[in-house]
Amino acid sequence: MTEPLASVSAETSAAQEAELRRVWANPKGWRYWTSVNNTQIGLWYGSAAFIFMLFAGILALLMRLQLAVPDNDFLSADLFNQAFTLHGTVMMFLFAVPIFEAVAIFLLPSMLGARELPFPRLSAFGFWSFALGGVFVCGSIFFGAAPNAGWFMYPPLATDKQYSGIGADIWLLGLSFIEVASIAAAVELIVGIMKCRAPGMRINMMPLFAWYLLIVAGMILFAFPPLIAGDILFEMERMFDWPFFDAARGGDPLLWQHLFWIFGHPEVYIIFLPAIALMAMIVPTFAQRPIVGYSWIVLAAVGTGFLSFGLWVHHMFTTGLPQISLAFFSAASEAVAIPTGVQIFVFIATMLAGRVIFSLPMLFGAGGLAIFIIGGLTGVMVALAPFDWQAHDTYFVVAHLHYVMIGGMLFPVVAGIYYYYPLVNAQKLSARWGKIAFWLMFVGFNTAFFPMHLTGLRGMPRRVFTYPSDVGWNLLNLVSTIGAFIFAAGVTIIVIDVLRPKHREPKGEMNPWNAGTLEWISEPEENWGVRSIPIIKSRYPLWDQPELIDGIKAGRYYLPDAADGRRETLVTSVLDAEPLQCLRVGGTSLLTIISALALGGAFIALTFHWWILTALCAAVTLVAILIWLWTGTNEIPRQNLRDIGLGKQVPLYASGPASVGWWAVFITMAGDGTAYASLMFGYFFYWTIHPDFTAGLPGPGRIWPLMAAALFALAWLAMLFARSINTNGRMASVRLCLLTSTILTLAACASGLAGPYLYDMQPTAHVYPAIVWVIVLWTVLHGLVAVIMQFYCLASSFAGRLTAEYDADLHNVVLYWHFLVITALTSFGVLGLFPELR
Repeated sequence: MTEPLASVSAETSAAQEAELRRVWANPKGWRYWTSVNNTQIGLWYGSAAFIFMLFAGILALLMRLQLAVPDNDFLSADLFNQAFTLHGTVMMFLFAVPIFEAVAIFLLPSMLGARELPFPRLSAFGFWSFALGGVFVCGSIFFGAAPNAGWFMYPPLATDKQYSGIGADIWLLGLSFIEVASIAAAVELIVGIMKCRAPGMRINMMPLFAWYLLIVAGMILFAFPPLIAGDILFEMERMFDWPFFDAARGGDPLLWQHLFWIFGHPEVYIIFLPAIALMAMIVPTFAQRPIVGYSWIVLAAVGTGFLSFGLWVHHMFTTGLPQISLAFFSAASEAVAIPTGVQIFVFIATMLAGRVIFSLPMLFGAGGLAIFIIGGLTGVMVALAPFDWQAHDTYFVVAHLHYVMIGGMLFPVVAGIYYYYPLVNAQKLSARWGKIAFWLMFVGFNTAFFPMHLTGLRGMPRRVFTYPSDVGWNLLNLVSTIGAFIFAAGVTIIVIDVLRPKHREPKGEMNPWNAGTLEWISEPEENWGVRSIPIIKSRYPLWDQPELIDGIKAGRYYLPDAADGRRETLVTSVLDAEPLQCLRVGGTSLLTIISALALGGAFIALTFHWWILTALCAAVTLVAILIWLWTGTNEIPRQNLRDIGLGKQVPLYASGPASVGWWAVFITMAGDGTAYASLMFGYFFYWTIHPDFTAGLPGPGRIWPLMAAALFALAWLAMLFARSINTNGRMASVRLCLLTSTILTLAACASGLAGPYLYDMQPTAHVYPAIVWVIVLWTVLHGLVAVIMQFYCLASSFAGRLTAEYDADLHNVVLYWHFLVITALTSFGVLGLFPELR
């Protein structure tokens, strides 16, 4: 990594930059919305998330007006229930997670020294899915059809159609659609961080923001799928009367709580860790020194993410679980404070070791940490089972949640807005108005939420829309309402400051804070991450490599041009960031919008039981995605090698583990496997809580499930054989193997369905046949997806896109099959053998 800089004349550099601007330019007119560059998608994401946040804030103010005085009739009980359900839903699903996805998409390419993230079209697809799902869920309140059973949707209240109406379906299907966007973003971020770093940026030299986002994306991959699995069971009960949560027919409402909080508690840290990531970028800048204890803070972040998956039961201390479970999860809930404290102490040590410069970002960050510490202390209190039994479902928990969420997330987000706003238009926001906004928010927040601790200790339950005047809650509720409006005034000032016209104000420096990380080399008018991809030798390269900025902007590093007129970025090795491939990323396309709108249409039509429209939208989605894959991935290049500058050539095509597509499939299937494991958790949950799991009802037998498992195994072996002989160029044999595997897969799917069908397992009669049918359908649907993939490979072979040398699609399909065969063997082995082995 010590190559000398190439000498590039000013004329050549200007010509190269002009060509780059042409290749990476946004389309004009209506086609502007087909943009896929990271800057634009990040800004769209962030803008939509803040609009949803303001909507949720208005709902919160309406609730506080209702609770300001006793016996109030400002809101009806049903409208209040809709308001608090949507407030929690929007804040957790439509603001807290998407805002960090927005920041990541906006910042990561330049922060990593990359030209672009590897799947820009996937980011665009995620944004349109998120925006459409958010409008669908939020818009329901204007038609009196919003969900009204709480943002946690506990059965049996939420499964009661007479009470919850269509609102619960809107919540379940709308959020399932939104979760697709979150998982798409997680795939993009993990592959981007692992495989698209600048040469020299070894994994132990990544910016802390990238480390945190990598951990959070991994958490999303394992936290969101259990909720998707729960949504499937929930909607099957509401739509088809399959009794997963009906105790009278063998179901159990506690299964929903387990699946929801397996998602819900990591979700808190999925929100918190990126906020800490922003502080990890802000604190060193204003201390003007590198972070103290880089390795410690990385290990603490990993530890926090790991421990967060072992805490979910502390939301269920009052459900009658065994004492040993309470002790274990109480101890785990206490233990998570240790890595959290390490991160905070690292920031304090960095500030003490440097010379802190007072600034608005530091003011908001310090205020947020102070609030978060109070929330952490009350968190330790509710982690103790005896105290939780007293405070559970009271306003004490409401206060704790908001101290953690707003202190741990919203204040650092505002700090990040003031810190990174110069990257949007080379101007700072108003320091004077920012200070006013901070003190209004800080004072208003504590005025609003600190009294709720006392209200809760005095016995006020959550989720009540009014209260009598003689129970001693009047003054505390009035003070909380006044504080909420003071807090809202501070937020309003920030919104006005961001939106006000600034065209008459002079442009400032591109790096006004003298930060040391790479994101500050980008300029607002650029639509790529970096002008040329640099060689990195430090964690703070702008401080330690004084020649770096001039070299990047002069095109003296890797990929200084767009010689082939294509959007290109570098793929590097995971650990050492050595250049491996020149990746050609997708450009602007309508396919991202069409596929997102069609998929959203399928979810919306399913909500209203419009079956034909659901099928049509699903078909359009499938066709759009297939065209997207056919036209936008793994095309065969005209030449094998690309000169990337500095005398180095790398391949333009990669397959197998060297390909970013292979990594994307692996990561996606890891999330898919987590959802499947959650369904199997449901099967064994029922098996353990009932003395007679089957209730004397017939099972699918042994022959059909075991035959299905054997056929899936044979189909997998045929795919392995196809991949093996493809290396010899025997395309006729490859096609024969693909066709054989397709026939075996279809036979396996038919065998899997035959068992519960021939034994007349009625899913509405009892939970046992219902859970069997769900597991069979899940496995069969994945088998049908495999068939589509096999036909895709067959079509590629006839089109000349699948050859012995260019075999990325075949490698990716075989990788999918590895996961599928594990699923099939587990599913049909358990269904065929387990009830009889009890």
